[in-house]
Amino acid sequence: MSEPSARDDAARGARKLVLVRHGETEGNVAKLLDTRVPGLPLTERGVAQAKSFAARLTVPPVRLYSSVALRAQQTAGHIESVTGVPAEVLDGVYEVQVGELEGLNTEAAHREFQRVYRSWHLGELHTRLPGGESGEEVLARYLPVLDDLRDRYLTSGADSRDVLLVSHGAAMRLAARELTGVAPPFTTNNHLDNTETIELVPTEGGGWTCVRWGRYTPPFGYKVEPTADDPMG
Repeated sequence: MSEPSARDDAARGARKLVLVRHGETEGNVAKLLDTRVPGLPLTERGVAQAKSFAARLTVPPVRLYSSVALRAQQTAGHIESVTGVPAEVLDGVYEVQVGELEGLNTEAAHREFQRVYRSWHLGELHTRLPGGESGEEVLARYLPVLDDLRDRYLTSGADSRDVLLVSHGAAMRLAARELTGVAPPFTTNNHLDNTETIELVPTEGGGWTCVRWGRYTPPFGYKVEPTADDPMG
């Protein structure tokens, strides 16, 4: 849960690290478990989502980054075209790698992914997707990137504008759960739509507080039922 002082800071416009899920892809439409880099491109709707997201920004970010996946780079590129902020690529923040489930869209494949993914949110980070990653491995590559962005751009005296990172739904939710303590079933049931965000504000002592998770703001006690939304990307 967020500390009241951190929420107060956020309300006063504290600088944030904004994790943005990429726009819609062909894989999302087909419900494919599409995680291997470079992955599938954006659809026309995904392009429109990225441009619309950028147009809604009241202030351009101080920095704009994306994962190495094609869909994330394309989304960031369209944000760059609207804001004028150059998009840069970061390693380590690509989607959870699903191994033997790659390219599948069957009900059984999605059930297996969700079984393992939910176990990570319950603390069983050692559990591994068949032929893919464990939760520990995802966090080991993902979290240091966020720490570095914090140190470079979100420390006291830094530029007051936000940092944007275009990334992926499942990896974003796992990282935010680990960093902020927002708990399941909220974190496992509340999938992110394309171009929805998880927004993090740094707190004293190296911590983070979550000030937005998709359409929700703190406190994150909402009873969110599992949805048919694409769980990853």
